[in-house]
Amino acid sequence: MTRRALVTGGASGIGLATARALAADGTTVAILDRTLSDDADFVVVQADVTDDASVRAAVATAVERLGGLDVLVNCAGIGAQGGIEANSDEEWHSVFDVNVVGMVRVTRAALPALAKSTSAAIVNVSSIAATQGLPERVLYSATKGAVLSMTFAMATDLLALGVRVNAVNPGTVDTPWVAGLLAKTSDPKAERAALQARQPHGRMVSADEVAQAIVYLASASSGSTTGTYLAVDGGMQRLRTRPLK
Repeated sequence: MTRRALVTGGASGIGLATARALAADGTTVAILDRTLSDDADFVVVQADVTDDASVRAAVATAVERLGGLDVLVNCAGIGAQGGIEANSDEEWHSVFDVNVVGMVRVTRAALPALAKSTSAAIVNVSSIAATQGLPERVLYSATKGAVLSMTFAMATDLLALGVRVNAVNPGTVDTPWVAGLLAKTSDPKAERAALQARQPHGRMVSADEVAQAIVYLASASSGSTTGTYLAVDGGMQRLRTRPLK
């Protein structure tokens, strides 16, 4: 039977790369995003993950059009920059509402359909920021740390329903969002070089590489894998290399 997947944030970046990778693997895919896509390869539903009614309606439509649901990829998210003094209370609430509570809204809306699957899997997109102290990323790191902790707790709770839950922790990914940040700097070329250099393999991670990790965690090949995360970070979390001479 063809597997059916819903990918949030599927209109661009890691989400779009994941939708394409799942489709290439034979999965029927629906994407959920605030921005409508005209990609005929996918079922497309529009929702704002900060609006519970919008989410419930979109998930219900996706499940109906897919004929069920086996995989949920929680990829929708936004970034934030700055140290502890940089972000207002309003921004703290806003980013948590998207990156953490938004994931909750989508998951609980999708759970009844996932519980009917014989091979259900949820993959949450966290970040290297959840496990490493990155400069000027306090708010973003806090949300991704919450996502990682939530992944472990969800995996425990959903074992009884036969739903596996894992996360991916990407390093710095070469996405349109990162490109936009670089464009705002005084020296984009130097900033890009710095981002590449802090990852031991010497470059940014590609969205396709993260997508392939998600495909694995969503597949039957990882049927005994739950409550963990896969780092896709060029060795950034564990490796400490010597400077080149």
